[in-house]
Order: sequence, then structure tokens, then C-alpha cells
Amino acid sequence: MTHDVGYLDQTRANAPRVPVTKFTPLPVSAGTDYETVAVSQTDQMMGATGAVGDYLAGVLIVPGTTSPGAVSIKDGNGSGITIFAGGAGSVATLHPFFVPIGARCIAATTPGWKVTTGTNVTAVGVGSFT
Repeated sequence: MTHDVGYLDQTRANAPRVPVTKFTPLPVSAGTDYETVAVSQTDQMMGATGAVGDYLAGVLIVPGTTSPGAVSIKDGNGSGITIFAGGAGSVATLHPFFVPIGARCIAATTPGWKVTTGTNVTAVGVGSFT
């Protein structure tokens, strides 16, 4: 029985797709950069400047209470994409959890990946950032 939740496309040409499951860690080749995001941050850029082609492997979400705020991502100046809704009783424990994304930035207007955190939650973006 497989528990695949998706596949991560490698950044190298002709590289095999890597299964991403709740039982296997994200491979190091998925990106070795990381950016921490504090509580209640809005549109924090992943990396120094951001660029088209930046790769967001995923986001580690670290709840501070069992009622943390939401976490969302943006590709450049695009609309926010909620990756964790948060809210009262949204988590039973304070264990961090990883949300796999596996996408490149394509927005040319203010390019780069941005992460927004709500109250009582921090995050760590993982990938390859400019």
C-alpha cells in the first residue's frame, strides 16, 4: 500500500520524480535554502530578493498554541494561497508539520515566493531562493 501525497519534480533536467509521502522525508536535492518566518508576518520574501524560477519545496508550519493563525503563500504579487487555515482547535499538539508545495515562481511582477503567518504560528520556507 502506498501513501503518496504527490510527487516532487527535481530541479535537474531529466531527473526522476521523487515521491513525497507522510512517511518519507523531503530529499535534500529539493532545495537547501530556508527562510524563517516569525509570527504575524505579511508577505515575507523567501530569499534576499526573489526571482522567477525560485523553487518552493514546502513550508514547515510550527504552531505556538492549539489555536494558531493561518499560513499562506504567494507567487510574486499573485493572490494568497492558504496552505493552513488554522483556527480554534485546528491542531491537537504543538508538533511542527510540513506542507509540500513543489512549485517554481512564475510571476514576473514582484517575483519570488512570499509567506504570510497569522498569530501564534511561525513557519520555515524550504527550497531554492534568490
